[in-house]
Order: sequence, then C-alpha cells, then structure tokens
Amino acid sequence: MQTRLLQEQRFSKLTPQAEKWEEDLPEKYDLQQPTAPKLIRVNEINDTWMEIPRYENIAWHGMWVISILSILSLFTYCSLFQFSEFYSEASVDSKIFILVAIFSFLSIFLFFFKMALFVPRGTPVRFNRKRQKVYVYEHQRSIWPWMRWPTVIKVFDWTDIHGEMLMYSGRYDYGHRLSCAVCQRGTYEVIDRFLLSYTVGDNRMIRGLWNHCCLYMQYKPVPETPLLTRKPLSWTPLNTVRWPEDLDKESKTAPE
Repeated sequence: MQTRLLQEQRFSKLTPQAEKWEEDLPEKYDLQQPTAPKLIRVNEINDTWMEIPRYENIAWHGMWVISILSILSLFTYCSLFQFSEFYSEASVDSKIFILVAIFSFLSIFLFFFKMALFVPRGTPVRFNRKRQKVYVYEHQRSIWPWMRWPTVIKVFDWTDIHGEMLMYSGRYDYGHRLSCAVCQRGTYEVIDRFLLSYTVGDNRMIRGLWNHCCLYMQYKPVPETPLLTRKPLSWTPLNTVRWPEDLDKESKTAPE
C-alpha cells in the first residue's frame, strides 16, 4: 500500500519545486503540445516582439475604500484624545499604545493609498524572438509601506525558461497560474521564477498560452487575437507602466 502511494506521488523535475505546483508544462521545442496556442491578453504582437500584460486578480477600487476608512478612523481616534484629558493623564504604557495605534493607522492608510495610486496595472512581459530574450517588468512592492517600491526589469534567455502550472485553491483566488522557471543553462536548477498569467479558471487557457509563447519564439504561426480584450481601469498616469528608455528600445528591436 505504501509503495503504491509513493508511486502515485508526482513531483516537478525542477528544483526547488514551486509552491502550489501542479504540473510541468511541455518542453519549449515540443511541436506536438496537446493544447492549441491561444492568447489570453496581449498589448502588442508583431514579427519582432510580443507583449503580454499581467493583471492581478485584485479589486483595486477596494484599495481606495480601505485607505479612506483608515484615515477617517485615524482622525476620529485622534479627535477623541484631542477633546479629552486622557492622553495627558495617561500612563507611559498607555501613551505608547496610543502612539503605536496612530502609527498603525498611518501605515494601513499609506499601504492601500500606494497600492491604489502608484502600483502599475498589467505589468508586462515582452518576448523578443529576434534576440531570443524575455523582458519581465516587475514592480517590487512590500508589506512595509514606508519603503520605496522599485521597478525592476529582469532579462532572461528564452532557452533557460521552463513552464509550470500552479494551482491555487483559496476562497477568493481559485484557479490556475502560469509560472515560468528560469534555470541554470542546461540544468533544471531554478534560479528565478516569474508569473506569466495570474489565476484563470480553465487550465486549458494556461496550456494554450504556454504553447503560444513557445511557437511564437520559434517563428511558427500563432493567433494574434486574444481571448480577453477589456482592460481593467487605471485611474491616474501614476499607474502607467514606464519602461527605461534603453530597455524599451532593446526589447522592441532586433540585434544589429
């Protein structure tokens, strides 16, 4: 019985295995993938480069609601002490508690305010088949809102990338994701990972997107019309994706 259970266990060929891993996707150069190529979303596709946006499954309008509620709570909290003698008569421990509470309200407000106003929508991944490079636009945010949230562009060789499907089963995030694992050349030792698609319900969409990228990078014919065309709202120019000039040019052109 124990032997049979061990045989039924499935593991990724990639090391370390991704959290919430479900299966390794076919190798990039396998032309007989079982799912037809399909795009979920696309910003641009031409003979040189293709850009795929990544929209997170987040209710962005809720960020505004929480930030407003947190700052109103802070004003209410401070007003209570402004019109009473409690703070001046409080013990040292009570004063510390009050200051910690005020700092917490400010931190919550700042976090959700930055999320709503400054986080780019649809951070993209560009595939340049002339250079055989992949350019990943990453906005690195932290749970600590007082820190700077920088934008980093990661550049990888397409030959080092392997596809894997992840499965999320949370109450508010149920479905599959397409993860790309970047390995050391000629090995399955993972040195980095990035998501190419956030959660979708149908795993055939994930397999189709991976096949589409594989065929595109091999100059094979692929569909250019995405399944989804509607773009989520972006309220201000501060949410706009801004590529560094040199990498923007490099990722859109063929090598000289």
